[in-house]
Amino acid sequence: MFEFNITARNHRARTGVFSTPHGDLLTPVFAPVGTQATVKTLTPEHLKGIKASLVLSNTYHLYLRPGDDIVSELGGLHRFMRWPNPMLTDSGGFQVFSLSQTRKIDDDGVTFKSHIDGSMHRFTPERSIRIQENLGADIIMAFDECSDPNDVAYSRIAMERTHRWAERSLKAKRRADQALFGIVQGGVQADLRAESAQFIASLDTPGIAIGGLSVGETKQQMHDTLDVVTPLLPEGKPRYLMGVGTPEDLINGVVRGVDIFDCVLPTRLARHHSAFVPEGRLNMMNATFARDERPIDETCDCYACKTFSRAYIRHLIVARELLAGTLLSIHNLRALIRLMENIRVYIADGSFEERVPDLLRQWQGNAARHKKE
Repeated sequence: MFEFNITARNHRARTGVFSTPHGDLLTPVFAPVGTQATVKTLTPEHLKGIKASLVLSNTYHLYLRPGDDIVSELGGLHRFMRWPNPMLTDSGGFQVFSLSQTRKIDDDGVTFKSHIDGSMHRFTPERSIRIQENLGADIIMAFDECSDPNDVAYSRIAMERTHRWAERSLKAKRRADQALFGIVQGGVQADLRAESAQFIASLDTPGIAIGGLSVGETKQQMHDTLDVVTPLLPEGKPRYLMGVGTPEDLINGVVRGVDIFDCVLPTRLARHHSAFVPEGRLNMMNATFARDERPIDETCDCYACKTFSRAYIRHLIVARELLAGTLLSIHNLRALIRLMENIRVYIADGSFEERVPDLLRQWQGNAARHKKE
């Protein structure tokens, strides 16, 4: 259980198979985010249709509503949301720090106010693990502390606390059918990231997550951080870059040896009428699409592109019909999953590295033009 076998390499990029109790994950892989035990606007059948293989849910949110005890009583997340394939839950650490306006952090844990009703709660590493065991995902996260990536002094405090909490998370874990990943922190300071990577690697968890990125640092800082971290992580374990999901970020992450990604961006963009295409993004409210009979992307094999025109989707948006968000979510998620499928092929045939400049040009160039428009 939880074996990771690398099947091909193209410099630092690699393909692999990560075994879980609910099936094998082909990596590199992008995971849709189902924060509240649902990927927004989509059913599990939609997720199967776009060939999603991994779904992420959120410990903080499910603890607050409906409660991890209720999810456990009803058979765990897989049964509760009728998703039969692999699942991942985060530790709740990021949400405690980003959503709660009132929180007190100490070495034992975090006391915080619910963003829903203002009630007070407390998370410790032991509590986070117990909640995640109740939820029952295949992959779970050690409790960690995020910090401002540019605050050097506090980045060290948060990193050292994250290390202590990772050890406590490991000691608290009881279920053998869940893979606990440690999380690398350390802001954007190379020395801290190197220290954290080496410490988390020493814990010998089945996989390792890289946290605290895509939280305000520059793209170059993200790339530099990955360049420090991934070479220090064990080759034979999957690497998970948390909360990163633009096409450009996926490509750049795979280049640097990352295996697993997740992000809310595809469905969030869909709710704001934006669609991924190979050259960037389309604003589907644009009046130029009012009579456009083409699909969102003529190269895409998703249900939305095989069935509906840009004109129809624009009409749904203008009419404020909920179906617009569903169709755009189907397309945006399938676009990223197809990108990862193609990348796996390119790594396997040895052409990925030489294709990277063209892939980045495709996904970045048109996005820049749309911003100017």
